[in-house]
Amino acid sequence: MAEKALEIEDLPGVGPSTADKLREAGYLSVESIATASPAELSEITEISESTAKKIIKAARESADIGSFRTGKDIFEQRKEIRKLSFRVPELDALMGGGLETQAITEMYGEFGSGKSQVVHQMAVNVQLPEEQGGMNGSVIYIDTENTFRPERIEQMVAGLGIDDIPDTQEFLDNIHIARAHTSDHQMLLVENSRDLANELKGSEKPVKLFIIDSLTAHFRSEYAGRGTLAARQQKLNRHMHELFKLIDEHNAVGLVTNQVMSNPAVFFGDPTKPIGGNIVGHTATFRIYLRKSKAGKRIARLVDSPNLPEGEAPFMVEEAGLKPC
Repeated sequence: MAEKALEIEDLPGVGPSTADKLREAGYLSVESIATASPAELSEITEISESTAKKIIKAARESADIGSFRTGKDIFEQRKEIRKLSFRVPELDALMGGGLETQAITEMYGEFGSGKSQVVHQMAVNVQLPEEQGGMNGSVIYIDTENTFRPERIEQMVAGLGIDDIPDTQEFLDNIHIARAHTSDHQMLLVENSRDLANELKGSEKPVKLFIIDSLTAHFRSEYAGRGTLAARQQKLNRHMHELFKLIDEHNAVGLVTNQVMSNPAVFFGDPTKPIGGNIVGHTATFRIYLRKSKAGKRIARLVDSPNLPEGEAPFMVEEAGLKPC
């Protein structure tokens, strides 16, 4: 049985009404309280600064965030990282073997560049055994633009060309989809997915892939204009850190898609850039830019990575799924 995460209410001095005020202000976890300042907490919750200091002290002790680890400890932790294969050799080579667990990979590109196609393919691939490039896991899929199509899963399962695999129905059973209608709803779904992931942790198909398609659509439409930019970025930051905690806890892959906008200041080269600015750029571990090419080809360009060189890989999107050129 998974160890239950410590809730805000478990901290001494935090009653239900204080907990509600903290959550409304964006303090969703014990860790976020541990890094707050007493003055900030006191103002939000209308408690004395001395009580706020006690709450923060308790949060720091519970969250264990003040300790240092050696490089060797981190090296040992990275041995647990696994790779989810695209089953397209060029894409796998670009990403050093596939999509990493304990990391968020952001894919951005124009409409029709293949973002949702890649997402559907990975929702199939993650369910395959490890020897076939998968993780024998299930998927949590947050759909913000009504792009999920079970028919595509059916076509991609048929296109795997592997003997002795379960039927399509079994693949669909292992994809847990929720449709997000607003940015607040989207954030709530990420929080709620923790319960489902914990429930499936001991099962034959634990959650190994968290998808948000698309990450920024609701934030973009609800926060229009420069005056709302700070509030939008704050919420996006919180949202992505909640996702990070989930993929860390479950040693899973985080895969998000992002929309693009045109930057009119660019006279040479490609003027498209992803929505979300530095918040998304700094929080995503890997950034992949997808674009259309000639003869139905797509090009994936690795734009940002902590340990891999920049590069490009061509692939095709066919009825049977992602295929090499």
